[in-house]
Amino acid sequence: MASTFPFKIAAARGPANPARQFVILAEVGNMDEYLNLFEDYGYGGTGLAWREHIETIIEEYEPALLDNLEFDETENVFLAYADSLAAVRQFMHWVLPYFGNVGKLKKYLSQTDPSDFFK
Repeated sequence: MASTFPFKIAAARGPANPARQFVILAEVGNMDEYLNLFEDYGYGGTGLAWREHIETIIEEYEPALLDNLEFDETENVFLAYADSLAAVRQFMHWVLPYFGNVGKLKKYLSQTDPSDFFK
């Protein structure tokens, strides 16, 4: 798989849960450039803010993918579980064009309205 930055991908540990085969993680609390960019556009930059934007992107382009993901974010971490490697690949296909670097994210956030989001 090509670069997944800012996300890290790993096989889930522990007892096998069919909905939690893979982990998609971004340590948003350690990404000052991303945090500052979110704040510049009126968003919190927390794991919940990432989730809201990522869900919106997926819902717009591939809503069925949401059935294969389970979100469990915290203040400083975006965390999603995927039920298959195919779901991870689809996640990256739809999300990386927006989150793959600060320039891409800036372009995306400049076209959004903070009043449409909670965080």
